[in-house]
Parts: sequence; structure tokens; C-alpha cells
Amino acid sequence: MRIEQELKLGFKDVLFRPKRSTLKSRSQVNLTRDFTFKHSGRQWSGVPVIAANMDSVGSFDMAKALAEHGVMTAIHKHYSVEDWKGFIESNDASVLNNAMVSTGTSEDDFQKTKDIMAMSEDLIFICIDIANGYSEHLVDYVMKVREAFPDKVISAGNVVTGDMVEELILAGADIVKVGIGPGSVCTTRVKTGVGYPQLSAIIECGDAAHGLGGMIIGDGGCTCAGDVSKAFGGGADFVMLGGMLAGHEESGGERIEQDGKTFMKFYGMSSQSAMKKHSGGVAKYRAAEGKTVLIPFRGTVHDTINDILGGVRSTCTYVGAAKLKELTKRTTFIRVQEQENNVYGRE
Repeated sequence: MRIEQELKLGFKDVLFRPKRSTLKSRSQVNLTRDFTFKHSGRQWSGVPVIAANMDSVGSFDMAKALAEHGVMTAIHKHYSVEDWKGFIESNDASVLNNAMVSTGTSEDDFQKTKDIMAMSEDLIFICIDIANGYSEHLVDYVMKVREAFPDKVISAGNVVTGDMVEELILAGADIVKVGIGPGSVCTTRVKTGVGYPQLSAIIECGDAAHGLGGMIIGDGGCTCAGDVSKAFGGGADFVMLGGMLAGHEESGGERIEQDGKTFMKFYGMSSQSAMKKHSGGVAKYRAAEGKTVLIPFRGTVHDTINDILGGVRSTCTYVGAAKLKELTKRTTFIRVQEQENNVYGRE
């Protein structure tokens, strides 16, 4: 047993230090990134925010809506091949280029991924997603998928330390998904005692990935636009959002009426709700590691994504970053013990 003494930080522990800027307006900030991925050699241009592959967030409707903003959606893995066929036939390349095909690591998952990817050349992203990315099985599976899809962009995770980021990139991942336990409906940290504060995880993993020419997705822990900016400032190439994009018309969650108000069910993908829906219940050998909540219905996602992107643009103006690419180079974080004045509650 050993203890690392250095304090690890989450988004609540820091604020950006403002810097002189020549920017006159948020409208001058360019949030579009142009990426060329390490293994696939693919090029992609867009706003590197991703709707999470949860079945109450990462829906086909969400993908259509967010593509209008140049934003990506990781489609959840519980759609059938037939569902995908209908989605592909009804969409153009601008939507499909911004959609990630999510998959687990079983043989059935592999065959399903092959079936889906064969439907359109415009599908370029594969998201290999398991809760514990430290399994050697994941490394082997990444190698298998890379061999089958040499020209596709492969994301794999989740992990929170540099050593595993390096191993996944060397195995064939273009992007590594970073985050264990920070999500709003994730209970992994209390059920297992395992986790890593998200900002420190992003800083460590981003450094490891960039040294090998790979990239990372900061997955989880964002509660407001400022957190999204902090993830980018810490070195995330992409930021994945779950709870911030849940509860909308396009989210795909179940609507519930209570006391004349409309709510939507939102739950973690390792929760009892998710496992009951997709696996027939929680297996006897494991515990549920997610919770189920009702969140007020929030209407269309277009207003929310505009608000998030507007906040990131504003961050950039405060530190003098004309492009999102420049944000991490312009970032100095200061340690704080308070974030905001909550005397009248939070908006």
C-alpha cells in the first residue's frame, strides 16, 4: 500500500486567472477545431463537444440537432442495426460525420459494429466504451477494432491516468476517454472507492496522450459552461456532456408528469434502471454504480448548447484566446475555496 500525497483537483477547486486581451467581442472567438487523428489519418473539423452515449442523452434526434452546431453525439449502443439503418437513410454526411458509433467489447458488439459501419462511409467514429478501462481485455479489443477499421477514428476508455492512456494509444486508439466517477448520475466512487478528480485526470492524461500524438475526451463532471471551459483549459481535446444535455426534447429520455409539471428520467448507464432495461436486471455478482433522477423538462437542446458555447467563448475573451485551440496555452488556474455567491441559490 502507498499514498500519493499530491492533492488532485476537480473543476470546483480552480478558476481561470484573467489576462489582457485584444478581443473586442465573444463573436471573434472561433470554437472550431481541425484535427488529424494519429492512427486513422482522418481529418475532422467541428466544435469538439460531444453528447454522451447514454440512452437518455445520446439519441439519434440529439445527433441531428447538435450537428447543426458542429457538435458531436456519441450514439448510445442500445439501438439495433435496423434502427441505425433508418437513421443513416434519413441523414446527410454532416450528421453522420458528427456521430460516434458506441460499442462494448463482446463478440456480438464487434459484429454489430461491423454491420453498422458497413452501411455508410460517412460514419467515421467508433467509441469503445467500458466502465473500467484498465482491463487488458480492452487493450486487446482496441487492437482488434483497429485491425478491422484501419481508417476509422477509434475512441476508447474510460481511464484516468497517463500510463493507461499511453497503452491504449499504442494499441490503436486515436482518442482516449478520461473520467471515472465524476458524472452527475455516477456512483462508482461511493460504491467502489475508486476515482480521480476530473481536472487533474484531464491534465495528466492530456499530457500523456499529446506526447504520443493522441487525443483525449474529458468525460463527466461538468455542471456548467465554466466547467466545460476548464476541461478545455486543462488540455482536453474534446469534452463529453451527459447531465448538461439531458432533459431535452432530443435527449430520448422517458417523460413523466408530476403535479402538473413535466420531468424526464435520467440515469447512469451502470444504474439499476439501465441494467433492468437493457440486461434484465443487476447481475448477482455486481452492484449498481449509478443513480436515477427526475430532471425538469428543458425544451429544445438548441438553447442549451448555444448557452454552453457562449460561455466557452466568453472564457476565451477573458484570457485572450481568439481560437479554442489557444485556450490551454492561455490558461493559468488559481486555486480557490469558493466558486460563486449562492445567497439567492443557483440559476
